[in-house]
Amino acid sequence: MKSYILFMYFLLSGISTAFAGIDVKRNINYRGQTPNVRNLLDVYYPKKTESSKDVLVFIHGGSWDSGKKETYWWLGKNMARNNVVSVIINYSLSPEAKYDKMALDCSEAIKWVKDSISQFGGNPDRIFVMGHSAGGHLAALINNDPRFFNKIGITNPIRAVILNDGFGMDMHEYLNVAEKNKQTESFMNTFSKDANLWKLGSPMFYLENVQNPYLIFVGENTYPAIKKQSDRLNKELINANKKSELTIIQGKKHVGMISQMIFRSNKMYDMILNFMNSNI
Repeated sequence: MKSYILFMYFLLSGISTAFAGIDVKRNINYRGQTPNVRNLLDVYYPKKTESSKDVLVFIHGGSWDSGKKETYWWLGKNMARNNVVSVIINYSLSPEAKYDKMALDCSEAIKWVKDSISQFGGNPDRIFVMGHSAGGHLAALINNDPRFFNKIGITNPIRAVILNDGFGMDMHEYLNVAEKNKQTESFMNTFSKDANLWKLGSPMFYLENVQNPYLIFVGENTYPAIKKQSDRLNKELINANKKSELTIIQGKKHVGMISQMIFRSNKMYDMILNFMNSNI
C-alpha cells in the first residue's frame, strides 16, 4: 500500500511539473455550432503569451474510425514546453463520416486556429500541421487538395506539413492491392466501395498544388505500404521541385512512431523544431 501511495505521489508530481509554466484550454468548439465532441480541440500554450510563437496543429490517427485528442495531452505539453503553441483536435469518424467530412472538419479546426490562436500567443502566419497514421493522410489531403479550404472560404494557411508515419497517401493503389479483410472493409467505409473515387481521397494526386515544405518521418519497421508510399511521396515532391525531406527512424514500428514522443527528450522533437525554425 505504501509503495502504491509513493508511486501515485511521484506520478502526480511529475504531471504537475510537466505543466509548470503551461496553460491548457480544453474542449473549444471550433465549428461554432451545437457542441459535438468530434468538433472540439484543446490548446496547450506557454503562460507567457507576450511574444508570438509558432503553432503546431496535431491530427490524430486511428484508421479513420477511432482516436481522440485527450490521448495526446503529452504531445501538446511537450511542444508547449518548447515554446510552441499546440492544438490537438478531434474530427468526425467512420462509419458515420466519410474522408471528405473528416477533412472538412480538420480544415475548419485550422480556420479556427488562424482566426483565434493569437489570443494564446500563437502566430497565425506560422501554422504547422502534423498528423500520425490516418491523421497524416488528412493533414496531407487538406494541404494538397484545395477543395476543403475553398469550401470554407479561406486560403490555405498551412506553413508546412509534418507526417509521422502517415498512412493513405495513395488509397487507390492500397485498396487495389491490399488483401481484402475486415480492415480494408473498414477503410472502404471511409473511402467508399467505388474504386473510381479512391483517387479523389488520395493526397498523392494533388501534388501540383503543393506550395509549402514537407517533413516526412517513417519508422524503419513500420508497415510496408507506409514505407513505400512515403518514399514515393517524397521523391515525387522533389521531382516536382517542391521542398521535402524524409527521415527513417531506426527500430520503430507504426505505433512506436508516435508513442515514443511521450518523452520530452525524444529526438523527434529536435528534428521537428529544427524544421519549423528553418521555415522562416
